[in-house]
Amino acid sequence: MMSVFLNSLRNRNSFLELLKKIPSYASLPCSKYEYTLRTLRKCSIVRAYSTDNNINFESLAVQKYLEKILKEYETLKTESYIESEKKERLLEIQPVIDIVEERKTITESLESLKELIADDTKDKAFERAVEEERHLYQQRIKELESMVMVALLPNEAEDKCSDVMLEVSAGVGGQEAMLFARELFDMYCNYINHKDWDMQVAQLEFSDLGGLRHASVLVSGEDAFQYLKYEAGVHRVQRVPTTEKSGRIHTSTVSVAVLPQPDEIEIVLHSKDLNIETKRASGAGGQHVNKTESAVRITHLPTGISAECQVDRSQIKNREIAMRTLKARIYQQQLAEQLSRTNTTRKQQVGCSMRSEKIRTYNFNQDRITDHRLGCSYHNMESFLLGGDQLNSLIHQLKEMRNRERLLQILSDVQSH
Repeated sequence: MMSVFLNSLRNRNSFLELLKKIPSYASLPCSKYEYTLRTLRKCSIVRAYSTDNNINFESLAVQKYLEKILKEYETLKTESYIESEKKERLLEIQPVIDIVEERKTITESLESLKELIADDTKDKAFERAVEEERHLYQQRIKELESMVMVALLPNEAEDKCSDVMLEVSAGVGGQEAMLFARELFDMYCNYINHKDWDMQVAQLEFSDLGGLRHASVLVSGEDAFQYLKYEAGVHRVQRVPTTEKSGRIHTSTVSVAVLPQPDEIEIVLHSKDLNIETKRASGAGGQHVNKTESAVRITHLPTGISAECQVDRSQIKNREIAMRTLKARIYQQQLAEQLSRTNTTRKQQVGCSMRSEKIRTYNFNQDRITDHRLGCSYHNMESFLLGGDQLNSLIHQLKEMRNRERLLQILSDVQSH
């Protein structure tokens, strides 16, 4: 860094010579977070955070939260044994630590440059070189501060899901609702291709007029749920149906559900979570059954589920069978919980498909799309229904809004404690 060279300077001329030989900070290879920053710029997340007066790097709430993360990081790093959940947490906060450290290093170099600028000199070339380097440092600090605001957000568990079920169902409005369901389904198929995801149609129920009663498609791709989840809800359409002779505008609805697909359940039982009991087997089987402690009962303490076995004379064999039975019962419980969460998510997303529950309105007569969560309207219906950049841009805005809300909530919780 520049501070290393500044300490060794004897005069300004030598500094100018060094500047000619050393590449500018802006021309140095990108850091491992540079790609993240460029991606964020495309979707305006960095700009959103930097212009929001309620959220900035210097605010007391952000500094307090950073201090908390730094303490957590030091604690995790000093532990001799780290469980899988703690390892994930360590990986999650590592980017925050790295960005903060880089900012600290650049800030120190910037202070060294300020000392040179404060030193009165008539060497204009020297002043320009120092000023240029100072500007680059300040620009980088702003970028890092914006990156920190994004990195502070913890990952939402379901956002990691790359396999989702997208369901489109006609709601209120009869045949017109079915016709619009077909248009929305086509839009999402185009959007899936636009994102270069894979899809497999699971179900299609057509109406007599070529509309869709219900359709579902399996989508697989990086961050698929993270993007598609913002489309879940009731979509309202206002237009004159092709079957309407009097020219009256009809209002219909289509419900969209985006369901993360359950992961393959892997049952791992730790010895500390198990209570293993042995006893003498009861029932028929001769003297051996009643005199040896071959029966085994295993209880999984976190769930309270237990299994026992006494079918074999060998305690080892009974223990093995009881363990397999216990895993099967825990698997069934977790599977039932996953299915319950999926059903709950579907109900929350689509509601009753009533017109008042809409998240977005498509008004064909006014060529207007209004997203009621953002409170914004867009035009060019034909382009929007192609499922390309215009839809992608809207989803990015919804992501930005969601991230701001989450960060404000986190900072509010930190301040209240």
